[in-house]
Amino acid sequence: MKLLLSRFLDMLKDKNAGLVGAALGFLLALLLVIFGLLKTFFILLVTLAGYFLGVRLFSDKERLKNFLDKLIPPGRFR
Repeated sequence: MKLLLSRFLDMLKDKNAGLVGAALGFLLALLLVIFGLLKTFFILLVTLAGYFLGVRLFSDKERLKNFLDKLIPPGRFR
């Protein structure tokens, strides 16, 4: 998890910190107004899970192929 956070912070390093903070605050406020507290937490949780899976599984093509082989047997649909 620490690696994930450090990658995210490295990505934001070259950006204007005030602008990034304002955009995140606005997005969070908009989600809270539209969906409410519990639905917003659910949206954020699913978003973080998707980001985590994307970083861990889909960044390496071989790892993605192995993951798909576990879900779908290689000879059946490919």
